[in-house]
Amino acid sequence: MMDIRLIALDMDGTLLTTDKRLTDRSRRALERVNARGIIVVPTTGRIFVGLPQEIRALSFLRYAVTSNGATVYDVARDETIYRAEIPAAQAVEILQWLDDFPVIYDCYMDGRGWMTEAMWNQAEIYAPSKYYLQMIRTLRKPVPELKAFLRQRGSDVQKLQAFSREDALRQRLLRELPRRFPGLAVSSSGPNNVEINHGDANKGAALLALARHLGLERQQILAFGDGLNDISMIRAAGFSVAMGNAIDELKREADRIAPGNDEDGVAQVLEALFPDV
Repeated sequence: MMDIRLIALDMDGTLLTTDKRLTDRSRRALERVNARGIIVVPTTGRIFVGLPQEIRALSFLRYAVTSNGATVYDVARDETIYRAEIPAAQAVEILQWLDDFPVIYDCYMDGRGWMTEAMWNQAEIYAPSKYYLQMIRTLRKPVPELKAFLRQRGSDVQKLQAFSREDALRQRLLRELPRRFPGLAVSSSGPNNVEINHGDANKGAALLALARHLGLERQQILAFGDGLNDISMIRAAGFSVAMGNAIDELKREADRIAPGNDEDGVAQVLEALFPDV
């Protein structure tokens, strides 16, 4: 029998449907596993305020891993218990390098999203769906020029993100960024984005840091994911599940394959693992 004490859930492409909803079936499954004393942790590339309101409103929500593991947030105490951020000067250097490519980019800093206004206005060209476009437009605040804004603020950055219209360019950036800037964690969570974090900012490292904080072993962690930025979490967990819509690399790493995110795949697995759910 598995002694699962913590369930880590990616959001987009995993718990949430394609149109970014938490279904009633999935919500009920989370409520029931929580009633068994299991801690449910959103583990996402988003910042905390970027989580859907229906997730943030869950009465049992206590912790969240955000910005691909750049922070572990204690919701009840309103404090960060783990942090791994890109220094401001390096963030500017990375954005300067990205200026040579036909991409738009943004950053998460101080728990908010920021984007050059001209790029914010081009988001519709780069967004793969209307739901993604809505996320960009609502979760990024436009500023006159992002690099100048970062120099002025001087704050470290939780995550940088670039969007490309061509997959070949996205693959090139995924290869070249870690070579040009050693020590970064470079991943992707969608068909057109590249996510750039501090090397210690990944979902797996953050999840294990939270487990240590709670006095749990990795064998007590169950993790669900679908994308490249979930691989470290899948490897860190004692038991791991890839969604049916997950990338092939993640499916090869996981212990189990669930139905897709539009089929209540998370709920189906939880109902099977915990029959009283």
